[in-house]
Amino acid sequence: MLNDYISRTQMLLQNPQAPTALYSTADITTWINIARGQLAGEAECVRVIGTISTVIDQLPYNFSAINTGVAATNGIEGVINVGQMFYTVGEGRKWVAPKTWPWFSLYVYNNPVPQATYPQQWAQFGQGAAPGNSGAFSGGSFYINRPDAVYALEVDCICYPAALADDSDPECIPYLFTDAVPFFAAYYALLSAQNNARMADAERYYNHYQTFVERARKASNPSVNRWI
Repeated sequence: MLNDYISRTQMLLQNPQAPTALYSTADITTWINIARGQLAGEAECVRVIGTISTVIDQLPYNFSAINTGVAATNGIEGVINVGQMFYTVGEGRKWVAPKTWPWFSLYVYNNPVPQATYPQQWAQFGQGAAPGNSGAFSGGSFYINRPDAVYALEVDCICYPAALADDSDPECIPYLFTDAVPFFAAYYALLSAQNNARMADAERYYNHYQTFVERARKASNPSVNRWI
């Protein structure tokens, strides 16, 4: 898929193959991977059911601890946000109510004598992702009311893709959203020219990118919520 992205981006940029390319393949690859990450976040098109287990009496959990599969196989690097959460009960599952952080901090976290129980409410706290960051800031996180046992959680995750390094790397962004990637990559390339005419072209490509994202979203939505 990477070679296809590069070829289509070069066509948009009218990149000559000889004697000197206007933009290097390495730079174009970087812009393609930036575009893929931005697209995944904006369109929320990379979605999986991840899993994570609670720890007794532990409230906070990092997105980086959610198991979304192996990036080398499915192309998913990590989690951007969590939409819904369930915990398994026997052969089924029960819904855990999502709350805003201000609500959760006032009615759940704000308790000097908390009572441990089954998962009832959760709220996102940390924002986004911190790929490759092993320091104090680990990106997105959520809090859950104090668990009284180890519960297997299933979480509806919006994810971001692993960077493409060669053409054999798996692409997790679904078609038709992939059609928008070259336009966003070309937008980044033209911005780098720092030339008024090229930057005006960049804005036009960004508008094309938005059009393709909107078309992909409408095409991907089921009929009951086609225009959401």
